Amino acid sequence: MTTTAPQVGDAPVRPDAVSEPAATDLTPDKAVTLVQRVLMPRPADQLKVRSLYLDEANSTARVQQDGRHSGVIAAGSEVSFATYFNAFPASYWRRWSVLGSIVLRVTVSGTCRVDVYRSKADGESMHVTGVSHQGGEQTVELELDLAPFIDGGWYWFDVTAESETTIREAGWYAPQAPVEEPRLAVGICTYNRPVDALAAARALVEDAAVLERLELVTIADQGNNHVKDAAGYAEVKAALGDRLHVVEQPNLGGSGGFARTMHEAFTRSEATHVVLLDDDIMIESDSLLRARAFAAYAKSPMLVGGQMLALQNRSVLHSMGEIVDRETFFWTNAPNTEYHHDFGKETLRESPDLHRRIDVDYNGWWMCLIPRTVVDRIGMPLPVFIKWDDAEYGLRAFAAGFPTASLPGTAIWHLSWGDKDDASDWQAYYHIRNRLIAAALHSPHKHGGKLFREMLKADLKFLINLQYSTVELHHMAYRDFLAGPETLFSGMPGSVVRARETRATHADGRVLPSTADLPLPSMPTAKAVRFRRIPVNPLSIGRTLLSGLVHNARPVDPGNMETPQLNLAFQDARWFLLSRLDSATVGTADGRGITFRRRDPATFRRLAATSGRMLRRMSAEFPELQRRYQAAAGELTSMDRWTEAFEEWGYQRV
Repeated sequence: MTTTAPQVGDAPVRPDAVSEPAATDLTPDKAVTLVQRVLMPRPADQLKVRSLYLDEANSTARVQQDGRHSGVIAAGSEVSFATYFNAFPASYWRRWSVLGSIVLRVTVSGTCRVDVYRSKADGESMHVTGVSHQGGEQTVELELDLAPFIDGGWYWFDVTAESETTIREAGWYAPQAPVEEPRLAVGICTYNRPVDALAAARALVEDAAVLERLELVTIADQGNNHVKDAAGYAEVKAALGDRLHVVEQPNLGGSGGFARTMHEAFTRSEATHVVLLDDDIMIESDSLLRARAFAAYAKSPMLVGGQMLALQNRSVLHSMGEIVDRETFFWTNAPNTEYHHDFGKETLRESPDLHRRIDVDYNGWWMCLIPRTVVDRIGMPLPVFIKWDDAEYGLRAFAAGFPTASLPGTAIWHLSWGDKDDASDWQAYYHIRNRLIAAALHSPHKHGGKLFREMLKADLKFLINLQYSTVELHHMAYRDFLAGPETLFSGMPGSVVRARETRATHADGRVLPSTADLPLPSMPTAKAVRFRRIPVNPLSIGRTLLSGLVHNARPVDPGNMETPQLNLAFQDARWFLLSRLDSATVGTADGRGITFRRRDPATFRRLAATSGRMLRRMSAEFPELQRRYQAAAGELTSMDRWTEAFEEWGYQRV
């Protein structure tokens, strides 16, 4: 028997409504289309990871679950679903969707109360409505108004159990059907991570609701350790059948891999939307359905992004949303975001900063849904191998009238960039070259704004950190940017080899296994302690910087070339330390090795002079460079040009 609270009637519940009735069956069903399932944790989830699904602080015992969609609450307990994956991000639906209300539908048995709460943009919460239930199984529906969420806020519900209570098949529903049901393609790009890529695909096909809605799954296999040879491939293939396309092609990086999956989706299927997924992720499969539902009810076509949770600390929300600062033309966290929030320490209700709606410029392609309409209008990714392809695409979409939303509760787990240092390894080439290309296409400033000044500061910082290989890669990027857009396609397959070779020309670009392979550091411990003191005021910072610059002009003590002065952990390798040393070992970001950095005054002078000269030239020529790149953009992003490139480079369908 389906029941709803009688005070609901034919209108949405007012946000300030207070009600105490028992559930009855006087009102017809309001729930039409499921847009967000309420999820239980996985059985193996740690206690802190359970906090993404359940707030059990007022429970006498943990919820006992039966699968992902049913749970038993002990008598005398109260469980809140004010959690990242189970609260409803009402402000996003209010801003971007055609819906005026949302319906909470939950099936309960036992003596209990179901209470609905909402929050405001400042995190303040309030009771909205509730129903009491006694006896056997009944389904409760409550229609809730989306009007008061223009700036932020969530809906959630709590269950208070007087007797042992079972809840099942709870979810948030649209009260109307979408105009069109999206047909979903998924694109996974992988390079020698076949196990990871198949794990992502398996998470999708093992969820019956997701599998039913998949039009196509494409895996762009770009390595020599192939997906077809990995354990689990047969099971994924059996589940998907002809809907699985595995395309083996040369290593074209993320932009080439994702371009392949978009090409397959929109030239070899009837898909209306494609979801791009990294290979090295763990996905909450309902995220795919949530992104699909959001796209189905969007006021106009838009990109729908998943947020990033930290793979190595799974209760942590690493990225809420990102923008590109047009002054410096560099990506950064969007305003009003909270970086690295741990739900295991602070629940959603305890975190005011998580309730305001966040507006973004783009979403990373760790998970991003893109409509066919957008691709038809603005084209494919740039042929830039890796880095900035997703940011540039978001900026291009926005300029054409297609916004992006980074939707809370829609997420993957991914290695956070705090656990990597790709801005200084071989990928530094792509960070800089592609940032320059994106700026040429989208910067509103005639001479780049603060872009070139910031790049000069970054080069000097890397130089006093004894990271000569990084600056060498920057110069390679400067030269290639100045050369223009004509060779972007032809140079893409070989660019990674060039970048790796350039990095290896300096000692700081060569990773060694351990400090055990080198002599013990020469600096006495007491002196090392003094060196490690952090300058904290403007006077000491200025004095330390001047000392470091003077030191970099002095001759090097030959004894320090074979014996490091200090062994430094990655997090301790700061400019105020390294700028005053002749040599040091520094651990890599992943903790798997070290680099032996050695000071070289001649190299310092050469690289600094080259940076200054090339950055001045780019600033002066920027208007002409913008004209050239903008004129070439149509061809660089056209489906036909990508088709030609794929044929030229060669590929094989599995």
